[in-house]
Amino acid sequence: MDFEVTGFQVELAEGIRRLCAGRFPLESIRAVESTDRVVDRAGWRELGEAGVFHLCLAEEAGGVGLGLAEAALVFEELGRALIPGPLVPSHLAAGLIDGADDGSVVVGLVERPVPGAVGTGVLPVIVEHLADLDVLLVLSADGIERFDPAALDATPLPRPLDPLTPVWSVTGLPAGEPVAGPEIAARWRRDGAVLTAACQVGMAQWACDLAVEYAKGRVQFGRPIGGFQAVKHLCADMAVRSEVARIAVQAAAVTVDQPDVGDADLAAAGAKLLADEAAVTNGRSCIQVHGGMGFTWEVPAHLAYKRARVLATRFGTADALAEELADSLAGA
Repeated sequence: MDFEVTGFQVELAEGIRRLCAGRFPLESIRAVESTDRVVDRAGWRELGEAGVFHLCLAEEAGGVGLGLAEAALVFEELGRALIPGPLVPSHLAAGLIDGADDGSVVVGLVERPVPGAVGTGVLPVIVEHLADLDVLLVLSADGIERFDPAALDATPLPRPLDPLTPVWSVTGLPAGEPVAGPEIAARWRRDGAVLTAACQVGMAQWACDLAVEYAKGRVQFGRPIGGFQAVKHLCADMAVRSEVARIAVQAAAVTVDQPDVGDADLAAAGAKLLADEAAVTNGRSCIQVHGGMGFTWEVPAHLAYKRARVLATRFGTADALAEELADSLAGA
């Protein structure tokens, strides 16, 4: 088993980084903050044309035919660019939903609440990017169902945590059209956790780079604040967290591609747990390095932190992932 990144994979990641820098500059992304529609349809189709959504789809099915290891590198770059929208669901849906692979159809994904899991009565479902969606898919223990987003009785929620992730509340989600069984749903949960973790790694690195850049240029007491030990420690810890999470995500992706080398589900859970922690903590540290300015809306440090908090609830929370890992150790 070779976990080293190949030359082709490096070139693939660099190509996606250039695409994101040219097509999705931060200024254009911030222009749609706090609106109901944040997906740039033309840009979404360009991502599809670049192969982002059908990297893992077999060539005979019209895909690129690569593995999750390559997809994780691509999604790390998408996370670094802070591109809004249901990136992971659209990738998972390629080959199942027509148009998802080329970016002409935007696909969302939610988990159906387990009856009686929290409180009593009918549990509301929080749906992200509903106004931008063409198709909404719902995961459950029984498989995957398809919904028409326009047919849902949804209420927009004011002041979402992430200004680039608008959310709606849907109460009493009805039965949908079955499109896949429980085996596919289980695979989506695992692959979705790895790809979401890759996005978290990209944001963790972006927050680290932003903090380091500011620490080099901000002068206090006649010297850059990056020269002070406390700030050095913050930046060093951010770099370490990003790198450890990146290694875990790559190892998980390779294990999914070649499951004979280990337990892919546990590798995905561990990678998601580390990546969530890296992204959330680095976002918080980036704000701290910026000092009082870090709390202002103008400084973009809060964007990575808020997105990280949102993604940390997708495909497994910290508590659920930690319990899964602990149970595996107890069983061993």
